[in-house]
Amino acid sequence: MKKIDGHLHLVRAIAGFNGKGRLTPLGDGRAVWDDGTVIKLIPDGSGDDSFTAEAALDIMAKSDIEKAVVLQGSLNGYQNYYTYQAIKKYPDKFIGAFSVDPFSEFYMDIVKRYVDDLGFRAIKFEISQGGGMHGYHYDTPFRLDTNPRIGKIMHFISDYPGFVVTVDYGNYEQFSYQPEAIANLAKMYPNIDFVVCHLSFPNADHPDRLRAALAQWQPYENIYTDISAIQDIEDETVFPFPRCQQDVKIAKEMLGAKRIIWGTDSPWSATFNTYNELATWLESTDIFTEEEYADVMYNNALRIYFKPTAVAAIANANDPVVKD
Repeated sequence: MKKIDGHLHLVRAIAGFNGKGRLTPLGDGRAVWDDGTVIKLIPDGSGDDSFTAEAALDIMAKSDIEKAVVLQGSLNGYQNYYTYQAIKKYPDKFIGAFSVDPFSEFYMDIVKRYVDDLGFRAIKFEISQGGGMHGYHYDTPFRLDTNPRIGKIMHFISDYPGFVVTVDYGNYEQFSYQPEAIANLAKMYPNIDFVVCHLSFPNADHPDRLRAALAQWQPYENIYTDISAIQDIEDETVFPFPRCQQDVKIAKEMLGAKRIIWGTDSPWSATFNTYNELATWLESTDIFTEEEYADVMYNNALRIYFKPTAVAAIANANDPVVKD
């Protein structure tokens, strides 16, 4: 069975930043936030203070993962340019999204560089209060569907049919949580695909909360969800993760298998459960038919992220500032 990791992070240099301050590497895969919180960011054997493309390919190969979608996040710090370098070096293995802080002065210059000059056809908004922009823009809460700066980005990328907008908005307790904004954006921009990370942060003890979020997306075929890191969210470390199975059954019930994308959220998630466990847990369930399983594990990510136009755009890009 072919597989694509639909949610992976590369870390050339740890540069995390969120409400806890700056993340500084300590070696041995560990790092410390400015508030003193120490985390294990990189699994043993995959790097002391980085998770390179080569390290990712090694861990992927051991679990028979063919390709990966490289996303950005405040936890690692935006790795935009390194993602571009990795895609150019391994075009058959990686595609990716870039990120930008829309509250920075030159945010549109950054957007235009990564889209027009470097050929990216996906953008990631890490807006969660717990780990993203709402944590370090705490005094200025914003919505994706009404903020004029984000609107300017949306107007720009709408010129590129099939562009992907990937969003992590945290859990329902955070004021960044806004599943209804995804529905509004999908209606406003039908030529853009939207992927919500982490299955809208489910809790198996509150299944109707997840159903309420997913119900808002049902009418819009351009909304998808990835199921990465739901083990971390459910605090599950016992394979094959029965609470996560309940969550994914609801996702299938509400959206169907063709709108679910498997992913791991490695490297961090691979420090709680092994990468191989994250890669194989669905095989131990009867949630999907064989055809549906192929969609979730491979076909959906291939169709959404690895569009021929997206692959060609980066392949044909030639950075006018920093030569490859």
